[in-house]
Amino acid sequence: MLLFVAAVTAQRRGGGGARSNTRTSSSSSNTDEWDYRAGSDKVNMRNVANLTEVLDNWKYDIMSQMKNLLQNDHQSLLPDYARIQPLSEALDDLYKEFNALKAHLGDLTEKFTAVETFIDELKGRQGHQGSAPAAPAVPAAPASTLPRPNRRVIRKKPSATTTE
Repeated sequence: MLLFVAAVTAQRRGGGGARSNTRTSSSSSNTDEWDYRAGSDKVNMRNVANLTEVLDNWKYDIMSQMKNLLQNDHQSLLPDYARIQPLSEALDDLYKEFNALKAHLGDLTEKFTAVETFIDELKGRQGHQGSAPAAPAVPAAPASTLPRPNRRVIRKKPSATTTE
């Protein structure tokens, strides 16, 4: 970097031909390349030292100001940490609610497993009855009077009241 600064300083002071034309040396290349060695003998080292000192002073001032701000007024540089706790609590509540829903879904899945098993057995019985060989002809009863499996059918006894 020091060499770069020196070359720029020399060029500003009128060091002249800091660029060499490479087109004369290579006919296939049409680009200009910067020759950092050209004019380096005309560089004033005192100016380079002064520039280095200025840059060092800037660095020191910037670092000192950042240090003072971090020590005395960190709220101006750092994010507002007061907002992080409520966000964290809200996220925690959301996570707990999600886990509760997941557990409830597992319970419902267990309940539906029993229902699915019952439906599969019922379909199996109907399919088994439909494929049975010639069964005696029984008149079809209305669907409301057919007994449901695993349930009791309670019927009222007809009352013996006669009206004359």
